Amino acid sequence: MPTKKAIFDKKNILVVGGAGFVGSHLCDELVKDNKVICLDNFLTGSHDNIAHLLANPNFKFINHDIIIPAALENFPELKDFKIEFQGLQTIYFLASPTSSLAYLKLPLETLLVNSVGLRNSLDLAVKYKAQFLFASSPAVYGQAPIGRLIKEDYVGAVDQLSPRACFSEAKRFGETLTLNYRQQYNLDAKIVRIFNCYGPRLKLSDGRMIPELIRQAISNEEITIYGNEQSFGSYFYISDLIKALLKIMNSAEFGPINIASDWQNKYSAIAAKIIKLANSQSKITYQPLTENFQDQPLADITLAKEKLGWFPIVLLEEGLKKTVDYLTAQKDIRHPEDWL
Repeated sequence: MPTKKAIFDKKNILVVGGAGFVGSHLCDELVKDNKVICLDNFLTGSHDNIAHLLANPNFKFINHDIIIPAALENFPELKDFKIEFQGLQTIYFLASPTSSLAYLKLPLETLLVNSVGLRNSLDLAVKYKAQFLFASSPAVYGQAPIGRLIKEDYVGAVDQLSPRACFSEAKRFGETLTLNYRQQYNLDAKIVRIFNCYGPRLKLSDGRMIPELIRQAISNEEITIYGNEQSFGSYFYISDLIKALLKIMNSAEFGPINIASDWQNKYSAIAAKIIKLANSQSKITYQPLTENFQDQPLADITLAKEKLGWFPIVLLEEGLKKTVDYLTAQKDIRHPEDWL
């Protein structure tokens, strides 16, 4: 591989989609030892997620839509990072709507960011000979058998014309594009498939199960579980995800690798914990599964355990408490970007 540019003091790391739920938590961790460029256009991200970082000299925010190529050397905000001399060492691509409410409202944006935007980001990786990580999704597996643990080589039935295909097909294409850039340019490009993750900085209006259950609980509304009393899934906390992303970047693995929890919890038990933590008077009801609450497959994380030495460690009740506390504090705050 060609010689990389010299690093003056700290690595320059670009987080595309850095003001989002996952991206902002990643920025928090990366900025401790690196210079971090957070690029976002606030399509689904939030200024509040990164406001606490703006005074840090090792953190720079660029308001930019990655659909348009980014000439980083031309941004005056990045002068201190010496991009023209040092370039970039690492790029994380996290720029995509991920909740079904978001990508069903923004189908074209979802398709374009995972194709045109991803290509622009990969071109930056080629230009600067940077490490690259593409955040994919279990949506690439298509229809998976209920209760089966899905390995990375599973291929399920896919309907490319379904309403949700704007996301699943975008991620499938994104993985193919990333792989071919890796092969064509000898690029250190990696792929992770992120399953159900939760934590602070999710929005109450997000629409995914845990923030929706919390929204209903703190409002003392009837809590609706889409499924029945025996329905179950697996969820893991945001800090565990951030550790996984750092581990794969420090490994020789390129993936794809499932990043998920192998702890299975009944939805009714999750709802009961949330009701207790929120001191709520809500009652639990059950409804047939709808399109917005389609179950994700359960992941086999053997590869992550064996190759990365990673598995989730934050207990559900501990993670839920932090998430309930955060979303309770956000309940009466309105934000300009709360378009959902």
